[in-house]
Amino acid sequence: MAGRTLYDKIWDAHVVSQDPGGESVIYIDLHLIHEVTTPQAFAGLRAAHRGVRRPDRTLAVADHNVPTESQALGVAAVADEEARLQLETLARNVADAGIEFFPMGDPRNGIVHVVGPEQGRTQPGMTIVCGDSHTSTHGAFGALAQGIGTSEVEHVLATQTLRQLKSKNMRVTFTGAPAPGVGAKDFALAMIGEIGTAGGTGCVIEYAGEAVRALSMEGRMTLCNMTIEGGARGGLVAPDETTFAYMAGRPSAPKGGAWELALAHWRTLFSDPDAEFDKEVVIDVSRLAPMVTWGTSPEDVTPVTGRVPDPAALGEARAQQVRRMLDYMGLEPGQPIADARIDRVFIGSCTNSRIEDLRAAADVARRATERGRRVADHVRAMVVPGSGLVKEQAEIEGLDEVFRRAGFDWREPGCSMCLGMNPDRLAPGERCASTSNRNFEGRQGRGGRTHLMSPAMAAAAAIAGHIVDARKFL
Repeated sequence: MAGRTLYDKIWDAHVVSQDPGGESVIYIDLHLIHEVTTPQAFAGLRAAHRGVRRPDRTLAVADHNVPTESQALGVAAVADEEARLQLETLARNVADAGIEFFPMGDPRNGIVHVVGPEQGRTQPGMTIVCGDSHTSTHGAFGALAQGIGTSEVEHVLATQTLRQLKSKNMRVTFTGAPAPGVGAKDFALAMIGEIGTAGGTGCVIEYAGEAVRALSMEGRMTLCNMTIEGGARGGLVAPDETTFAYMAGRPSAPKGGAWELALAHWRTLFSDPDAEFDKEVVIDVSRLAPMVTWGTSPEDVTPVTGRVPDPAALGEARAQQVRRMLDYMGLEPGQPIADARIDRVFIGSCTNSRIEDLRAAADVARRATERGRRVADHVRAMVVPGSGLVKEQAEIEGLDEVFRRAGFDWREPGCSMCLGMNPDRLAPGERCASTSNRNFEGRQGRGGRTHLMSPAMAAAAAIAGHIVDARKFL
């Protein structure tokens, strides 16, 4: 029998049935929900006189619409009527269904893809779904984690299963050791720049190699989070001692003898040596510099030492695309990307809002203030922790004071400026150095211009007032 990949093993363990046409029904171990993609799903359940099949395998948070200021005032103080209605509807629905819920203001609340791992609800070998595309984040634990649509949210609530065709297997191997100042966000952007936003279409990507093994769990979550931007269905990292150390003692992690049994199973979750992959990519991280996007797709990326492309040097079809992007982004053909003056900085999102991310950004801010520098006068910079517990930990470590002294705005947890569904938005024409995951036109606000980069890079840009190599501050 041929060897199986990690994806094969998790899939096979969760297949309930398979249709002659190849579509399978798979069991879902954990369903994460939030306020945006659930109102219609719960309404559908009520219309069909159905209940929630497994409330105990469902966890709810409020994250997309929440303001990142004055959360103690409660939902009633949310200014936007539609946002307030969605938050109130979620609270009512989960109360009726008996689903665990961390509401706005609860220290356990935050971005759904930060909270799941933080609480130990995310575990190796699980199938995990959420009505949010960046559910791929949880694959960092060796879980098969996928974003689903609203109709599928209803289906999972009702049946604890999902109908799906199996994806192909793809492996991206990161070799070598990165230079100081280069990390998981740079790995992800470099990969997307190489394979394109459709390079992983129809696949689940397994990340492998010594550079991945050397990453912390926060780094692995960043890498898996960006998988969806490469077109793949999900991303996976085989669990190892780093995974187990992160999970030990988490509120919902197994305890006592159950922990030992779980470990024994988790240690079987790896791709067999003779497993075959449909597609292979190898990237040497020792050759990478800090990466930054210049266009309106995550594949439009360059080293911070590089230049914006010149359409005159490209074929006509690509040249038209690049001209449109440069016009939207307000950039000149061939200019050094480090010449781009910025107006806003956003450090946060499900990609980069964990404690390690905040430490990296605070390190830059601390070194800047030691040299008598602060956030540039023309820049508004904000730091948004991924959860109330991340915020508490950062404040215990004094990171909030480091940021404030340097001129950053220290906020409360939430999705914030990642997607412009709450008060944190760009104004038309504003240019933002952002640690989030998408730079589409209008993603952070109508007419806003987004450059994706790592937390250290974003903090450095805030101080310099323009895109800059963060290594100059380290």
